[in-house]
Amino acid sequence: MKEKFLDFSINLIEKYQNISEGDIPKLRYGLEGLYLTFTKMIVIFLLAIVLGIFKEILILLFFFNIIRFTGFGFHARKSSECLFLSILSFVLMPFLLLRLDISKNMILIIGILGTIYLFFYAPADTIKRPLPNKKKRIIRKAITVITSIIFTILAFLLNDYTISILFVSSIAIEDIMVSPITYKVFGQPYRNYLNYRKA
Repeated sequence: MKEKFLDFSINLIEKYQNISEGDIPKLRYGLEGLYLTFTKMIVIFLLAIVLGIFKEILILLFFFNIIRFTGFGFHARKSSECLFLSILSFVLMPFLLLRLDISKNMILIIGILGTIYLFFYAPADTIKRPLPNKKKRIIRKAITVITSIIFTILAFLLNDYTISILFVSSIAIEDIMVSPITYKVFGQPYRNYLNYRKA
């Protein structure tokens, strides 16, 4: 199905645009990313609807993308790995946390521990997107940690349990994404900027 979509899309674009042979692999890569993201989101949203947490997942994705923007993190090489990790992080974890009666103090502890973890491991790069510039890494780390602190404070102060859980869930998910353990489990190198500098 994916190959049919890619072939059809490239043929359609070539019909109306003059594309060189060298640009086709880049175009194919971009379209593949679009296809995988779209199909992954369909599965996640369908599961969210079945579990009755569609609105909550939308809010969680919004919070997560804010902190992910500067924290970066793991990208799966295989669509099956990406789907597995996405379902685990964006559906199962919030579904369980939303049904637990977690105290405000525990929410605060989760947020603090998650923020400390981000201080040590964010931002995390990938082979395709290394972060060789030390100054930019420091800036991204600072913004990620500040964002996590703000999320933690809001989660503690707000009287809306759902929103509080979604704030700390977004921090926890980003912790998973920047963790060296996640990279190791999926067989990917960590701190790719070190290799980039040697090259």
